[in-house]
Amino acid sequence: MIADIVQAEGAPCPTLVVDSDQLPSGSLASSVELAALQKWLQESGRGRIRKVALYGKSADAAFDLDYRFVQRLADGADFRAGCGHSLLAAAVSAGLPGRVRVRAVTTGDPVVCEPEPGGAYTVRLERAADVATLLPTGRPVDRLCGLSVSIVRYGNPYVFIDARLLGLTSEAALFAARDDVLGRLLMVRTAAARRLGLPVHGALPKIAVVGSYTPGRLSVRAVTVTGWHPSLALTGSTCLAAATVVPGCVPSRLMTGARGRLTMRTPRGDVQASSVVRAGRLRGVSVHGKRARVLERAVPLPWRIQGSVVLAIGRE
Repeated sequence: MIADIVQAEGAPCPTLVVDSDQLPSGSLASSVELAALQKWLQESGRGRIRKVALYGKSADAAFDLDYRFVQRLADGADFRAGCGHSLLAAAVSAGLPGRVRVRAVTTGDPVVCEPEPGGAYTVRLERAADVATLLPTGRPVDRLCGLSVSIVRYGNPYVFIDARLLGLTSEAALFAARDDVLGRLLMVRTAAARRLGLPVHGALPKIAVVGSYTPGRLSVRAVTVTGWHPSLALTGSTCLAAATVVPGCVPSRLMTGARGRLTMRTPRGDVQASSVVRAGRLRGVSVHGKRARVLERAVPLPWRIQGSVVLAIGRE
């Protein structure tokens, strides 16, 4: 079996991308296989890779590719989360020309990767939803660990906190926040996981701190499974843009200026997103200017897939 290693700009690590059409059904869904994969990554000097993307020709004629995502954790793996950077990595690895329509099987979302001039992509989540349904608790604000937070789900569920509640009164303070702030965020994330009925040691929900320091822009610092995110997950950009159109929630209250187009400032630069809302329904969110490059092509994986595995990824 061979795989590509692809780095999406803004992602905390590269993605190991595997063409699932070359594998037996259900491969890479068992703890034995994932342990073997983790061992090989460590021994080959690729231990920082914590994301695995599997793609293949879609069984649905409306899509070009089916995509599944596995997030490696310190003590196992999470099959429930989505990852936009890894989805883009899979689309780039597949090498299809032009517009690529992807069915994200893990989350059930339709995503389009649209080439832009200069080699970048617009990545668009095309799931239509009533704005009110983006609040999984039914409330724009929840109280967790003594803080007012908003839990929004569009793609991955995210917990958003106003930076000022954490004493972060400037963008510089937000981007320089250290382990004390990170520790509080992880406590809130755990409480949110319980509120949503999710495993407390899994990858979901995600969490981010949002500040409004410049009119028309939001500054954001997010957390990944290993600590502070270097930039912002593509799913985080999508969910944050969606949250700005939900009345009463933290990002919506912080957002000033025109709606629809959003600049998100992160520790590694700006992210541009846009949303379309008609008659109280969110029609889709696009994240613009995203890039990914293949670091290693056709890397042989020196371990055998167990053909007897029947557990489908995403149903563990």
